[in-house]
Amino acid sequence: MAIIKADERQLLHRYILVDLAVKSIQFDYQKAEQLKMKVVFMPLIDTLIKDLRKEYIELKNQLAQQKIRVVEWRTIDEYFSDVQVATAGDDIVLRYANKARKTQVENYF
Repeated sequence: MAIIKADERQLLHRYILVDLAVKSIQFDYQKAEQLKMKVVFMPLIDTLIKDLRKEYIELKNQLAQQKIRVVEWRTIDEYFSDVQVATAGDDIVLRYANKARKTQVENYF
């Protein structure tokens, strides 16, 4: 079994948070378009998505250099999800608490 070093795991964790942040913001984007003040909010949201996508690509490239990639997200139940990660040596599965992950994404900003 491959072992992910602490710095690699931290990079992977940041990558996962940024990925979830992008997905969450894209999901909420349609609701934001319906706001009365959308002229104010939409440019801010667009900039945020652009910045997050740039960070996402940078993190993905850094992980690729270390031969690490996320293969699959699997929802276990309402409380936990597993993420399958391919490394140079083997695939590993990391379990995340959904509520904690959501809180971390919200606090990321």
